[in-house]
Amino acid sequence: QVQLVESGGGLVQAGGSLRLSCAASGSIFSINAMGWYRQAPGKQRELVAAITSGGSTNYADSVKGRFTISRDNAKNTVYLQMNNLKPEDTAVYYCAADKVLLGVVSFVDSWGQGTQVTVSS
Repeated sequence: QVQLVESGGGLVQAGGSLRLSCAASGSIFSINAMGWYRQAPGKQRELVAAITSGGSTNYADSVKGRFTISRDNAKNTVYLQMNNLKPEDTAVYYCAADKVLLGVVSFVDSWGQGTQVTVSS
């Protein structure tokens, strides 16, 4: 099993920045993809950004150019740098890991507990 622990959420004004971190432990040898999903009140959980062990990345259209995902394989940690934050970015952000790729929510192998990001206007 893989355990994921997130940190770095909080309250920020629109236009500000936050960096989320997620440290993986346990059966880390099985992980290929790591990334971040988010869920706003009343909405479905959606993929924000993902990165593979080889460094390939993909982003939701809504965050392209503003968010950057990175990964330190030696530390088993994934980061999400969020710049130029908007009120619509307000959500609970969940770290995720999978032995293959990140996609459909119900197929994801492992989840973190979630961290709240609130962007005020």
